[in-house]
Amino acid sequence: MDTIVAIATPPGIGGIGIVRLSGDEAPDIAKAMLGSVPEPRKATLAHFRDGAGAELDSGIALYFAAPASFTGEHVLELHAHGGPQVLASLVEAATALGARRAEPGEFTKRAFLNDKLDLAQAEAVADLIASGSAQAARAALRSLGGRFSQEVDALAEMLVRLRMHVEAAIDFPEEEIDFLSDGALAARLEACAAAFADLGTRTEAGRVLRDGLRVVIAGAPNAGKSSLLNLLSGEESAIVTEVAGTTRDVLRERIDVDGLVVELADTAGLREDPDRIEAEGIRRAREALASADAVLWIEDASIPGVAPDAGLPADVPVTVVHNKTDLTGDAPGARDDGLWISALTGAGLDALRRHLAGLAGYRDLGEGAFTARRRHVEALARAAAHFESGRQALAQRSAGELLAEELHLAQEALGEITGAVSSDELLGRIFSEFCIGK
Repeated sequence: MDTIVAIATPPGIGGIGIVRLSGDEAPDIAKAMLGSVPEPRKATLAHFRDGAGAELDSGIALYFAAPASFTGEHVLELHAHGGPQVLASLVEAATALGARRAEPGEFTKRAFLNDKLDLAQAEAVADLIASGSAQAARAALRSLGGRFSQEVDALAEMLVRLRMHVEAAIDFPEEEIDFLSDGALAARLEACAAAFADLGTRTEAGRVLRDGLRVVIAGAPNAGKSSLLNLLSGEESAIVTEVAGTTRDVLRERIDVDGLVVELADTAGLREDPDRIEAEGIRRAREALASADAVLWIEDASIPGVAPDAGLPADVPVTVVHNKTDLTGDAPGARDDGLWISALTGAGLDALRRHLAGLAGYRDLGEGAFTARRRHVEALARAAAHFESGRQALAQRSAGELLAEELHLAQEALGEITGAVSSDELLGRIFSEFCIGK
């Protein structure tokens, strides 16, 4: 396979920068740039030169001979001084010697294609890099280590054994015992149903842990939306005044709620007949509402009877938050009619944070947590739907053939998660999200 090269460290100036190569020509490029191929898996002090022999830098070289490398190919890493020009010159020298610049995620893609990682593990590499909380980072590390894949493979193995039972009964219909209606098959079906439900719950929790929860703070002008954003974020991000219409744009902050990343969006107050600039802010507010996972409708508790805006998304959960209990004397906390807080004093904040975690269906799964993506949730849901369709076909029509086929389709859907079943289009979409050099 051709040899690729890229800078593997973030843009900017640093003490150390890494240039990584992977492919068949890595040893030859090492000889040209270093004078020799370093001893595998041993840090070697070296002078880095271009093809004409001009010295570019000096640093540490690491060489990993195939197949004992991240990509499964020959890999060379040049640990140089972290100036942009130094690293660019090393990449340029490598390309002049036969390498080509790597595409986003191409190193990890090669690791997948060379069976070093399955697809869920490969995606966990990007999730670990982008993790927004310590809990998310630990969960991504477990996925990278194969925890999520093992759970999926275990469920797929249950489906295989179930198919074997069903297909054996279909192949030998002359037997006196009806294996399609015996207790052993019923027990296996129940066990599979329970496994689908359990993994589905934990996969959704893993998706929330990875993606976070997008919460839009909405309400009438002067209800205390910006004050609440500042309170939750611990920063004076939003300007707070008594003048209605102060917030003209969507302000976003990310907070950590017991390991769950929550993106808060403070929006312009929703009202009729705003001025021209404020109207644009309201338009942007409604745009943010359309993509929200949840809405906190902030109501001034000192002005009772104000109903939530009629234009809120119908399919998004809306929580009414009664603010300014410091003025009304109401007890802060959660009630049937919503949450009661004071964004001025912080009263009721703990109840609000617990409510945010509950909105996401989030719970700290401890050492059992792993990260997952929306496509994993969707693939698992399709697998569960095929399983349930087959189960109903057996229960209602004794259709063992339909059950066997639905089990096969369920198994294929699970295979999409780990890459046992994949397409070039899917791989291209996944790895295009990676940074170059990973």
